[in-house]
Amino acid sequence: MKKYFGNTIVILLMTIFVPVLMKKSDSLSSVLWNLLKIDHFEETRQILLEYDFIIIGAGSAGSVVANRLTENPEWKVLLLESGEEKTIVSDIPATAAATLMTNSVYNYLDSPSKEINESNGYCLSYKNKRCPLAVGNAIGGSSTVNFMIYARGTPDDFNDWAALGNPGWTYDEILPYFKKSENCKIPDADSRFHGYNGYLDVSYASYESPIKEIFINATKELGYKFIDYNSKENIGFSTSQSTLHNGHRMDAGKAFLKPIKNRKNLYLYKSSIVMKIIIDESTKTAIGVNFDQNGKSYFVKASKEVILSAGALNSPRLLMLSGIGPKDHLNSFNINTIVDLPVGFNLHDHVVTTVFNFMLEKPVIDIIQISSILNYIFEGTGPMTVPGLTECLGFISTENDNNTKESNIHERRDAELLLALGGFVGAGSEFFRNIIPLSDEFYNNVFADYVGSNSFSIFPTLMYPKSRGRVTLKSTDPFDDPIIDVNYFDHEDDAKTLVKAIKKMIELTSSKSFERFNITMVPLKFPGCNHTEYLTDSFWECLIRHTAGTIWHYVGTCKMSPRDKSGVVDHRLNVYGIKSLRVVDNSIIPLIVSGHLVASAYMIAEKASDMIKEDWKIT
Repeated sequence: MKKYFGNTIVILLMTIFVPVLMKKSDSLSSVLWNLLKIDHFEETRQILLEYDFIIIGAGSAGSVVANRLTENPEWKVLLLESGEEKTIVSDIPATAAATLMTNSVYNYLDSPSKEINESNGYCLSYKNKRCPLAVGNAIGGSSTVNFMIYARGTPDDFNDWAALGNPGWTYDEILPYFKKSENCKIPDADSRFHGYNGYLDVSYASYESPIKEIFINATKELGYKFIDYNSKENIGFSTSQSTLHNGHRMDAGKAFLKPIKNRKNLYLYKSSIVMKIIIDESTKTAIGVNFDQNGKSYFVKASKEVILSAGALNSPRLLMLSGIGPKDHLNSFNINTIVDLPVGFNLHDHVVTTVFNFMLEKPVIDIIQISSILNYIFEGTGPMTVPGLTECLGFISTENDNNTKESNIHERRDAELLLALGGFVGAGSEFFRNIIPLSDEFYNNVFADYVGSNSFSIFPTLMYPKSRGRVTLKSTDPFDDPIIDVNYFDHEDDAKTLVKAIKKMIELTSSKSFERFNITMVPLKFPGCNHTEYLTDSFWECLIRHTAGTIWHYVGTCKMSPRDKSGVVDHRLNVYGIKSLRVVDNSIIPLIVSGHLVASAYMIAEKASDMIKEDWKIT
């Protein structure tokens, strides 16, 4: 029997005091958050004047780069993280939604300047008609608050990157880097596509809900296969492959930093907000950074490189504050433009709608049952190990009606259907209301009468959005949030594709497998779409514009592409026009992949680490 006595008290505290923990302004809450911190990283050494490498951001990518570069004992590596440690709430997979209400995130909102109307708008039934946009703010970054799904994308996704003029990024060339990070523990995985000696555990949750069999049987009834979606199989369904270790979240800090935290050449500083990358304008070389730690300012030099890994919303912000970005935009803030580049453009994201809740007679999951808590504490098993309560997922083509063909390897998947064992009326309903803040009017009209029902959800998700947004500066104050214009559904094809995905979901839930258990969908009638005929394409598009939002997969704002094709970084992730400065995170992704983006962040960082070593003659 595996023992987890070390976390027993804090897990019980978490379970008992979740309502208190959610009120972070309360003094008792502050004490509890401090008590519940885990994976502590000490800061015992004096800050030096110079390091070989400075990495900005200890998230999914930055943690990997710090691990790989400190393999060379001769290199001093400074890793700066704006947040602190995660909490035990993050460590428990089933409470993933609750982590988005903790101090481990930056809670941004999209730009208020968007069109607010039925034909052009989005997030229309969110509070204040603005989409919430969370990003991680802790050691491990967004990997400490995501839903832990490990889904890489398809070979065609990465071949498309290479086709844009990025040599070295074909699927066959990047597959070894996916495998390098991974320690696969999935019994039915296709071993040709998985790694077994990496730092990052990937496994299934130990628990299977009663609804899983119904869901998988329904997919098979419609001709879909059960696949390993991290192989070359594109279309089909599977149990969620997740970043789990013995039933606990396996975030980037735990996977890549905790094993090396005693390396003498790793210098990790928390609560350290980088104000500016310092560039020698005469040589156009990044020479160091200014950062603030708890109100005290520091300047530190990088003798080799500055590596920016702050994510797709904050990496472009920091580049622009440092004089790298669109000249007209920087001029409007009197920022001297060192290099004129399209920084902040090309923002795109997977868009999901989470309002499809289905009721049934039997309970789906109970994570606060005493037996569930005890199983988790003593064995690392049970329903509390299901990441974000997202048990199964499938990738579909909305253009193809024939799911029964023997091979779907060459078909493009453009939507995802994700099975969640909770939602707005079932398990985790209070958390859902906080992280997806639909207006009281919408909630009361649609969900209020059904709260407490036995239910599950299915989330249709758009994989290849054609709409593009932008990140810009609000001011020259490094502590100010960026302005984020997500611009969802600006391209009319995006709404149309998501409507088709919803109709595929309706087809699935209308199958005999679902009908046999008397499963019914919570009605979605609400005032915002009264002008459309219920359950028609027009209704679905209206519903999408009211309820669809982010799945936290922001990419593209520091685009990897030739400079004459709106690139910000080259294929080796060097910032154009600046020496000794790279961007290593999901902001470099030129075209979003049909997966979950934490896997891509790990791969990008593994490949970047090798390129950095090559450039500095270390193999």
